[in-house]
Amino acid sequence: MIFRGASYLDGDFQLVSGDIEIDNGRILRVGKELPSTQEELVIDSKGYTIVPGFVDIHIHGCMGADACDGSREAIDTMARFLLGHGITSFCPTTMTTGVEVIEKALMAAKECADSPLEDGARVVGVHMEGPFISKEKKGAQRESAILPPNYSLLSRLHKESGGLVKLIAAAPEVEGAIEFGERASELCTVSVAHTTADYEMAKKAFAHGFTHATHLFNAMTGLSHRAPGVVGAVLDERDVTAELICDGIHVHPAVLRTVFRLLGDRAVIVSDSMRANGLEEGVPFDLGGQQVTVKDGKATLSDGTIAGSVTNLHQEVKNLVSWGVPFPQAVKAATLTPAKVIGMDHEIGSIVPGKRADLLVMDDALEIVGVYRG
Repeated sequence: MIFRGASYLDGDFQLVSGDIEIDNGRILRVGKELPSTQEELVIDSKGYTIVPGFVDIHIHGCMGADACDGSREAIDTMARFLLGHGITSFCPTTMTTGVEVIEKALMAAKECADSPLEDGARVVGVHMEGPFISKEKKGAQRESAILPPNYSLLSRLHKESGGLVKLIAAAPEVEGAIEFGERASELCTVSVAHTTADYEMAKKAFAHGFTHATHLFNAMTGLSHRAPGVVGAVLDERDVTAELICDGIHVHPAVLRTVFRLLGDRAVIVSDSMRANGLEEGVPFDLGGQQVTVKDGKATLSDGTIAGSVTNLHQEVKNLVSWGVPFPQAVKAATLTPAKVIGMDHEIGSIVPGKRADLLVMDDALEIVGVYRG
């Protein structure tokens, strides 16, 4: 198969014109006027833009399903919905819900990763958001299930899942967290999250195994001119990546525009979507054992605490572009950079020969007109 004459984001995320040839689920060649055989399917793509499939590394649920349901059926439901919105790869994300629930979710994710759906997004890892977090910044996480950092537990879950745990979130100020971060970083990416850490503690964490920040600005110390907090520590680093929920609710568009300019290629778009995503508003839903209601696109607990989102990466990319973030940067933050965070950038995230042929065809309004997963 050859996509002929499209605009596409090349390996450097520069918008170029040319052809993309696919063979056996992989990108074979890219360039101008690639020769084709008579038998080969040629798709006239003039007037369209082709980008890599989106990669969501932080998503709890959608369409009434949640990763912590612990069933293949739930994750398959998520996978089908996500593929329809251009997400070709994702990390089902667990919450602070109890070890047994997390373990069951990991086994379900492993089953889906080992035998992926034909008509769904591919499971490429699991993100454990907790249980090693701060009670003071728990957000929508369940306080009774919070545990002190435990490398032995993580190691066991990592092994049982066949190495599927790609990202673990923890609060670095909790006793034992710095030592945990150093050891855990040998297994997966370790992220600062749900934390009361100040600037100095966050910098210490980044020197001892922590290399990522979960939903920047949310459930952490913010940026002030005399107290830079976790946000200031992230911005002060060169290699630390940071997630942002770009729905305009979790972070103001002006702040997003500024932070994307400061972070550059370190910015990662995530949905942090929960099971109400894709369903009618006003009906209460469960998130990590707590009741959540959605009104005007905002998911909250009964006390008003924001509880995840009901957005998706495609909508977030469109949001960012409308708010002034350059299109190539927004797409990279939803594709290659998240793939790098979970160590999958050799397989997915950019239009480069040898990688999986996960591609989106978009029109001038950035609407998706075609999704190709492999």
